[in-house]
Amino acid sequence: MLKIIPFNQLWMFTKENSPSYASTLIKEGQSVTLPHTWNDMDGQGGTEPYYRGACWYQRTLHIAPEDIGKRFYLEIGAAGNMGQVYINGHLVGESRCGYAMFRAALNPYLREGDNLIAIRVDNSYDNEVYPLMADFTFFGGLYREVNLLIMDDIHFDVMDHGRDGVYLTQTSSGDNSFRLDVRGRVINESCAPANGSVLIQLADLEGTIVWEASSELSFATETEFSLHGTISNPTLWDGVDNPYLYKAVITVSVQGEVADARQIEIGFRTVELTADRGVILNGKPVKLNGVCRHQDFGGVGNAITKAHMELDMELIREIGANSIRLAHYQHDDYFYSLCDRYGLLVWAEIPYISIPSTKDPESRNAFEQLERLIKQAYNHTSIYCWGVQNEITIAVETENTYRTIQKLVEEAKRLDPSRFVAQANINGVADDSIINNFTDLVGYNLYYGWYYGEIKDLGERLDEFHRVRPDVPALVSEYGVDTNPRYHSYTPQVQDYTEEYQLLFHHNALETFQARPFVLGGYVWNMFDFGSANRKEGGEVGKNLKGLVTIDRTLKKDAFYLCKAYWSKDPFVHVAGRRFYHRHKEGNDIIILSNLSHIRLYHNDILLTETQDGKPVYVVKNVLLKPGDNRIRVEGVDDQGTVYTDEIVLRHVSEIDTSYIHVKEEKSKHVVNWFEQFDLSEAGQIEVKEGYYSIYDTIEDLYSNDASKAVFLKYFGHVTSNPFFEVTQGVMSIDKMSQLVFYGIPPELLPVINRELNIISK
Repeated sequence: MLKIIPFNQLWMFTKENSPSYASTLIKEGQSVTLPHTWNDMDGQGGTEPYYRGACWYQRTLHIAPEDIGKRFYLEIGAAGNMGQVYINGHLVGESRCGYAMFRAALNPYLREGDNLIAIRVDNSYDNEVYPLMADFTFFGGLYREVNLLIMDDIHFDVMDHGRDGVYLTQTSSGDNSFRLDVRGRVINESCAPANGSVLIQLADLEGTIVWEASSELSFATETEFSLHGTISNPTLWDGVDNPYLYKAVITVSVQGEVADARQIEIGFRTVELTADRGVILNGKPVKLNGVCRHQDFGGVGNAITKAHMELDMELIREIGANSIRLAHYQHDDYFYSLCDRYGLLVWAEIPYISIPSTKDPESRNAFEQLERLIKQAYNHTSIYCWGVQNEITIAVETENTYRTIQKLVEEAKRLDPSRFVAQANINGVADDSIINNFTDLVGYNLYYGWYYGEIKDLGERLDEFHRVRPDVPALVSEYGVDTNPRYHSYTPQVQDYTEEYQLLFHHNALETFQARPFVLGGYVWNMFDFGSANRKEGGEVGKNLKGLVTIDRTLKKDAFYLCKAYWSKDPFVHVAGRRFYHRHKEGNDIIILSNLSHIRLYHNDILLTETQDGKPVYVVKNVLLKPGDNRIRVEGVDDQGTVYTDEIVLRHVSEIDTSYIHVKEEKSKHVVNWFEQFDLSEAGQIEVKEGYYSIYDTIEDLYSNDASKAVFLKYFGHVTSNPFFEVTQGVMSIDKMSQLVFYGIPPELLPVINRELNIISK
């Protein structure tokens, strides 16, 4: 019978990368408890650049004489980004999938007494291991739990890159009946075949068995099994309204004795995607009120515990979200389980992100990560789609990229025909791009009013996509703005990092989605601020500040309550602007966020206004503040007469509090003005001479020749210090750089550079 022993204590850790640690004890190390990352500080704003390299973990495993005949496996929750497992100096397992669980069979080199287990973990850059480049920290370490699995000779397969060795598939048969298919593989590690059986029992929440099936089998080395049946009139898993789960117990028995067992929660539901009515869950339209989540947490990096995950879920439930995009990689299995239990529809994805590998054009690592994600998360009812790429065309859009995406979709469908496949495009992907033919669902990451355009452009863009591709179910897979709650303004504007601008931005987005039935919904980028070690923006270092909640989960920005007013059914009222304490204007607009229709506002206990318009955002114009502190209290009244209150204090001061203003560094103008030093008056046309360099050659190719490299450095030497520069050289050209807003390259400059390159022969 399977025994799972937590294996998180008594580890020794060292940053010294010595191959000898596979078989010899670490001389000078640090005692650590898993989960652990070595980037807990520098990965979220400590030293820059953050440490990326190979490190070692060690501990001993004692095997008693009576246990030597059992089967031992080490289960590693994840090793970022690559891991190798050794026992007594022998390599027994490895992973190049930094967000997936993997296991190692210990028995071949296990011995009675003490055994040395050593794990080499490496988060160095590797051009063949995804992600290659992204706006988040690639934390290194054994950042999830590790378990020791002890089992009998006959057991469910634990080495198929999956988790349970058993896969449950529910499909609607119509008339509120569902077919349940159960398949898996039993492994026999003994020397002889054995007769036995596989049994599944499905029980409801009261423990009543509602269906069971069994199969008599002869267990050879590997034995496949398959069971199926019809479940009539089950209570449906109905999202956040009623996330009802049944418990399936699957056992393998030999001679009447249970040799192995699994308990799996499963819900019965139907999900449809439509291009005109959005998502249909169990026959009812549902707007996806979603948030994205990264897995790191302030002060601990990505080495989070179940308590951290439960806090995240508590906050996501409070805001009223009904869906979550778990970006940009496989998350901890426990969090998928929380989504099952609380009814959140999940977009799960792989880190095929930003740029493809230049050394492996087939992107085999992306396929390996896809297989592990789908097999390991297969039994989670909450997952409705598998994401196969995020902004993979940020640097270049090629035929090979198209082929890779198409093949990833085909592989996802092969591994799991029961779910949809999705992708998230960067804004620059054309509406009629062939990419949008491949997946069941297309998302666009849209940042109008932050990186480009104006806030109002969001609606126009969605309307245009629907006009061009009325057949494609579409949503906004990311939207958000960086926000530092220290900053405030009466006149919020792009790039001021104020809470007030974040409120404007999200208000427009929510209104835009609500007004368009064909938009499936949107995913806020991001629910929480997260580590991005190379960032220095908005008055902070090492963090992306687009969260609705700060990275330590202690402060909910005003936009959090805006989303809550639109999405949550739990009555509340919130007054925005409490951190904008010093007000230098006498007249102030007071913004009230609430899901209650009856609102009263008091200024220093005097009723100023009362409304019953029922809108999520209610603005009381020109409230005149008195010198000193002013108490602003708001009451919201529900249909039963229950009163909910919130209040803030505002101080009327004579001068502007300059601490509320983000002071931009002078170098922030560099992106706009750097090209002014060059003469663009005679730009001319772009001509390409065969056998000579041009703006269409990759930076890597330009660097292969001293003369062409010198031309590149003449114009773009300032970008070489960017941490992403090295990893993009193999796919980025000057022409592609010119298409990215970040570089601010005027079109007139391209012919000038091209002329200089066109006289350098290859």
